[in-house]
Amino acid sequence: MYKALIDRVIQEVLIEHSLKKSFCDEGVCAGCGHCLFHKKEAVKNIIDSGAERISTSLGIPEPVEYEIARMIDHTLLKPEATVDDIKKLCEEAKQFHFASVCVNPSFVKFCANELKNTDVKVCTVIGFPLGATTTETKRFEAAQAIENGAQELDMVINIGMLKSGNYDYVFNDIQQVVLEAKPNRIIVKVIIETCLLTDEEKIKACLISKDAGADFVKTSTGFSKGGATAGDVALMRYVVGGSMGVKASGGIRSREDAELMIASGADRIGASASVKIVQNLKDESSKGY
Repeated sequence: MYKALIDRVIQEVLIEHSLKKSFCDEGVCAGCGHCLFHKKEAVKNIIDSGAERISTSLGIPEPVEYEIARMIDHTLLKPEATVDDIKKLCEEAKQFHFASVCVNPSFVKFCANELKNTDVKVCTVIGFPLGATTTETKRFEAAQAIENGAQELDMVINIGMLKSGNYDYVFNDIQQVVLEAKPNRIIVKVIIETCLLTDEEKIKACLISKDAGADFVKTSTGFSKGGATAGDVALMRYVVGGSMGVKASGGIRSREDAELMIASGADRIGASASVKIVQNLKDESSKGY
């Protein structure tokens, strides 16, 4: 179902991405014309059109103001997290006005009560962290989370099925969660676990997620062997274009990390070091989630 589409775009994406990456990773301008540093007129036009924030990590002399907290999912997914830990997470989210708290499904109802009548949403994870549960289980998990008050769902794809080339399975797996979410206007973010995929597989995962109707693609669970990288975020943004969001998560521990991801194309950041990020403090102790 997807082979013709993927074959048509994959080489173009990989060639452009590899050329840009080889230069930008060395701190040398690739001349791509897409970054903020060499498109100041475009930045001005975006602001004039009403954008609330634009960000960059390389230090433009006149930085554009933005509210980074509203781009962060304040996250606590450790299995040993206690009720008191989650309560603190919610209090911090209210204090700093983070976009959401991201918690395990068992804490959704608690967070929904804690965050009632605030501007902080409740996000939870589906099929987490391996993505290897059945599609039926993921849909049930999504339905239960929505009933308990979840407003955003971060679901993990079936990585093994993607790597096996069973793209119809992956499409249906995502679509079933989307079908549960859309009537309730719930945002669905698809975690593709970039550290386990080749660039070709990342492209395939993004295209399938887009076709299945998801709202975001997301880099990582934070529980595998690697987290978000600027290169992966840029690749994902290039593939999905402007019609989907891109969430960077896993290993983002400082303001500098967050700004790099945003400059690379991320609309949302998943982090456990959220407070230190907005306060521009280093977080040496945090290891992802």
